[in-house]
Amino acid sequence: MKTITIIAAGGQGKRIEGVHPEGIHSEGKLPKQFLMLKDKPILAHTVGKFERCELIDEIILVVPEDYLEYCSKAIVDKYGFKKVRKLVCGGKERQDSVYSGLKACPNDTSIVVIHDGVRPLISPDKISESVKICEKKRAVVLAVPVKDTVKRVEQNHIVITLDRNKLWLTQTPQTFEYKLIWDAYQKAKEDNFVGTDDSALVERLGYEVTILEGDYKNIKITTAEDLMIAEKILECQALA
Repeated sequence: MKTITIIAAGGQGKRIEGVHPEGIHSEGKLPKQFLMLKDKPILAHTVGKFERCELIDEIILVVPEDYLEYCSKAIVDKYGFKKVRKLVCGGKERQDSVYSGLKACPNDTSIVVIHDGVRPLISPDKISESVKICEKKRAVVLAVPVKDTVKRVEQNHIVITLDRNKLWLTQTPQTFEYKLIWDAYQKAKEDNFVGTDDSALVERLGYEVTILEGDYKNIKITTAEDLMIAEKILECQALA
């Protein structure tokens, strides 16, 4: 029985403005997962965390179709990642990309760890902890408590102030028993349901999802500001 990581890095679209690394295309821009974060691409940082986690047996990378060869050479081969066994094409939406990853899992997969390719600051310890909890609970999601007061707003007017003590911000990895997440994705496909994260698909089947407290440093890099923050976090970690 295997524990497989699916790293969702299938996004084609939004670039981080003002960042122009050397690329393979004439416009000189790459999707954000391939941009440099200090000494190596964001995606290489991310894959490295799962490569080093002893509880992860194999890694499936989901990347844009146009970048399959590039990713193979510039990420997998260049950095010597041995656990990356498959590269598969991403879909239009993140949910489509993860579904492609699930279909590529080996028949003896028992647990699936789903992670965003642009969350490079996840710790291997948190990955391991999520897998151990999943072995008992079937579904576990990293999340952090909300720090700010949250308002529900309609037409620019506050409707209600929500109790922030009950609110958490979900992150990845999100870790599931393989059969459970497969059934959840199949049901979502049948119903044309699109969730904002993987756990939403499991929740709608009526299953309980366990929260594992994550780390505020486990940010998702979506803007140039995020990239700068991630660089500072890495600098601080190097000095610790």
